[in-house]
Order: sequence, then C-alpha cells, then structure tokens
Amino acid sequence: MVDVLTWHQSIQDRLEQKAIDVLRSGRFIMGGEVAGFEQEVAHYLGCKYAISCANGTDALVLSLHGAGIGPGDEVLTTGFTFFATVEAIMQVGAVPVLVDIDARTFNIDPTELERCITSRSKAVLAVHLFGLPAAIREIQSTCDRHGLVLLEDCAQSFGATYQSRKTGNHGLLGAFSFFPSKNLGGFGDGGLVITHDPEAAKTVKMLRNHGSASQYHHQCKGYNSRLDEIQAGLLRIKLEHIEAFNAERRQIAQWYRELLQDSDVICPEDCQEHVYHQFTVVLTSNRDAVKERLTARGIACAVYYPVPLNKQSALAKLPGGCELPVCEQLSRHCLSLPIYPGMTREQVETVVYMLNEEI
Repeated sequence: MVDVLTWHQSIQDRLEQKAIDVLRSGRFIMGGEVAGFEQEVAHYLGCKYAISCANGTDALVLSLHGAGIGPGDEVLTTGFTFFATVEAIMQVGAVPVLVDIDARTFNIDPTELERCITSRSKAVLAVHLFGLPAAIREIQSTCDRHGLVLLEDCAQSFGATYQSRKTGNHGLLGAFSFFPSKNLGGFGDGGLVITHDPEAAKTVKMLRNHGSASQYHHQCKGYNSRLDEIQAGLLRIKLEHIEAFNAERRQIAQWYRELLQDSDVICPEDCQEHVYHQFTVVLTSNRDAVKERLTARGIACAVYYPVPLNKQSALAKLPGGCELPVCEQLSRHCLSLPIYPGMTREQVETVVYMLNEEI
C-alpha cells in the first residue's frame, strides 16, 4: 500500500545524515530539533501554536483536555474512522456519540449531526477522513447554534485545505498523526496539536510533560507524551517536501479516476483540497472476493474500515446513538488502493487492469 523506500529515495541521504547528527548531539528529548520542528510546522499550517507529542492518539486526548472536555460530556463524531478517535474521547471520560456519514465523502453528514445533538452534547470532533476535509462550514454553523466546541482530527489530512486554510485551524484545536504511512509520516510514532488559543496551548504543553509548566513543578496529573528529537529532525526534512508529496498524491488519484472512468468502480470526486492519504473506491460487486483475488495476484489493497464503530465490541456498552446505515453499507463495499509519492503511472495502470479483471 505504501512503499516508503521509493517515497524517501530522493531525500534518503539527508534523512540518514540527520539521524547521525542527532545521535552525535547527545540531546534526545525536547531539544533544538523539536523546537525547530514546532516553529516550522506552525508556519506551514498557519497556526499560532504547534505542540508536538508522542503520537496521534495522544494528540486527540490532549486536544480534548485542552478544550475542557471531561467525564459525562458527549462528543459527537463520525461512526466511520479509526478507533483512536473514539478511544481518545473515552480516555478523558467523555461519551462518544456516533453520527452517520455522507456516502460521497466518507465524512460526517452535517444533517445527521444536527439530529444527534442532545442536552449533554459538549463538542464535535470532526474527522477529515482519507485526506478530504469535512464540511467544516456546515459543522461550525451547527456548533455555533448549539454552543458546541469544534475539534478536528487531522490524522489523515496533513496539508489539506478548506476554504484556503489548512485543516486543524478551523476548530479550537486540531490533532495530527505522524504514523509512518501518513502524508507527513515519521519513522515511528509522533503527533501534533495546533491551536490559536493561548490558554488551550498552555494546557496542552503542560499536560504532555507530566502536568508540568516548569521542571519539577507539577500543576496537575499529565502524560509523558513528548516527540523524540530524532523524529522531529527527520520530520523537518520531510516537511520541506510536503507540498510536492501531496501534489504527487493528487496526480496519482487523477490517474486512477481517468483509468477507472468507464468501470463500475465509484471513485472519490476530484477535489483540489483533498490530499489523498488513501484512494478509497466503492465496489458494487463482492468486495471481499475482489480483495482476496487481488491479493493473490500480488496487488496490495486494504479495507478502511471493515467494521464501523457502532459495531465494535469495545463500544457495545455505550448508550444508543443514531442509526448508521451509510457507515454500515460503505464498510461492506469500500476498498483502498495503493497510493504514495513515487508511485508511477505504470503501476497505477497495473492496479487498475487487475481490478477491472476481478470485478
């Protein structure tokens, strides 16, 4: 699905030298590389504060804390996303309320969002799934009418824009992941929280470092969630190339659309704000059989996600929420195809040829 060696080929020498430089520096936690990365990523994303952390899940947890979300609060979010989104909500003691999605975008349906709000609702955690920004204007309007806090899960949307602003800047806080396969992928785990709010930033900075604003003085119970120096240094190099990397993803997506236009495969719509963390199609035929046959022929493909969140056993004891028929339908028919910087048109043509033979 992602050939990281091909992806990094043009910058491999710089990455290796940076790793050596950090090893020789003797400084591995909260040093110059982390400070430099936070400054550079804040400039790129257009935010006032960028606070790195250990991973994307922690970024979500810290964002929820920064927004004042706690025990008993209801947080509305999509029923079609990776489990970490709801896991983070439960980690702070809040209650996830699952909302159905728009079949065209895989993102939360603003109309369904309105229907699921209750007197206990405190926030909306909007997910920009597969790299496509959610309908932020409509979601924000709903939040404003009901006095809800808007938060953004940007794990899959680094570099994507909505109305000329990068995702993560529309809500109170935005959370990012640097898992290796992400658009800005690291070389292990890593995460980031961004905000324009000084108090929220202060809270997140304190919580990521054992609840401490100054060494050995602890204001509250926090977390050990710091980005390593070596990860920060390597991410700084990849950040310089993120626009080119995302442009390649858009080109590959366009090749897929072009080559699949006469098939029964439903492709994501063309959108310049999309950064195509995944290229996810919908099959009208037996998805599981197609996936099995493609895998047998050496074509990578994956299902994101085979089980919608309302069917996850870990959430079985949650209070009943809204019905999620679109989530359930798409979970049976979606299939993600390989996409990564460095992938060639010839490789895309091979994937499409094999897919057309099997559907």
